Amino acid sequence: MSGFVDFQNEIYLAGLAGVLPALPLTAAGLERRAREVLDPAAFAYVAGSASAERTAVANVAAFEKYRLMPRVLRGASAPGARDLSVEVLGTTLAAPVLTAPIGVLGLLHDRGEAVVAEVTRELGIGMVLSTAASTTIEQAGAAAGEWWYQLYWPNDPELARSFVERGEKAGAKAIVVTVDTPALGWRPRDLELGHLPFLHGQGIANYLADPVFRAKLPAPPEESEEAMRTAILTWVGLFGNHGLRPADISRLREWTSLPIAVKGVVHPDDARQCVDAGADAVIVSNHGGRQVDGAVAALDALPTIVATVGDRAEVLFDSGVRGGSDVMIALSLGARAVLYGRPWAYGLGIAGRDGVRHALRALLADFDSAMGLSGCTTPAELNRTMISRA
Repeated sequence: MSGFVDFQNEIYLAGLAGVLPALPLTAAGLERRAREVLDPAAFAYVAGSASAERTAVANVAAFEKYRLMPRVLRGASAPGARDLSVEVLGTTLAAPVLTAPIGVLGLLHDRGEAVVAEVTRELGIGMVLSTAASTTIEQAGAAAGEWWYQLYWPNDPELARSFVERGEKAGAKAIVVTVDTPALGWRPRDLELGHLPFLHGQGIANYLADPVFRAKLPAPPEESEEAMRTAILTWVGLFGNHGLRPADISRLREWTSLPIAVKGVVHPDDARQCVDAGADAVIVSNHGGRQVDGAVAALDALPTIVATVGDRAEVLFDSGVRGGSDVMIALSLGARAVLYGRPWAYGLGIAGRDGVRHALRALLADFDSAMGLSGCTTPAELNRTMISRA
């Protein structure tokens, strides 16, 4: 049974002793604190989005179009009344939440991905590990509980296959293929600082450790600065894949026995093609607004995609979740689970492991509380009858 809301009692009891929370309890508060304390380049990389950042704003604003319809006289708020656990792509989670695959966490903490892996294991929720990690697949996988591997498909099929096989061998429970990033979007915050972390050798740990990648290098990257520069330039030539097509999902099926989710889908025709090609799930996402400015808000795309492929594949949601009621709204619109991104990354940069744990516990406690106060004891009870248009 869920006990996430107990975080609230911990805070109030600590308050009796004059101890107040060290960190903000809202996503907006964490962002403000991060802006104050993080290196400007690190903050810009996490917070920044494409162009005028209209889509990033729209992702959050889209939740304003819906209102929950709480039910009463059900006893759902009683201690022990709720079970928030779900099974998604064969993975059992204590709540329908996974951490989104944010890359280059080494900008925020020297053990970035490993810290997130440890905290998600403790809380019983899922982690999606980015290809663009500062920690290798093997290191992060050893620290994680229930986790999925996210593939940025390089333009070398043997390297892509190596990444997938490493993920499966390291214990990943699913493969998440991100398809909305064949190249990086126009991101003014990074551009104004002239900062792309990969060109400094950050966020390419999985490449540097990969046998297929290393076989392309004239010398091991750790041998000298020149060898590392050569490795970085080799990465530049391999990142992104403009030729990726739905048929490649069928090829991926030949490489792994794990469930496959395709992330970065907002058009129903694309969702249909992905499922036709063998995907077990689609993740409705616009990359947090980081790729195409002016694109549809992810939540606005969710209902149509659920209607299009929801009877054949699981549908997950990413982009714009900032609180517990947002999780409820996304699930009421048909998502099986949500991916949660920037707020816990801010927590990581502010306070390391404690910051990640704090940010995730705040979301989960908020969700747990909102579920009980809305008369719901399990996520299965969330459907269109629980929401109305604002």
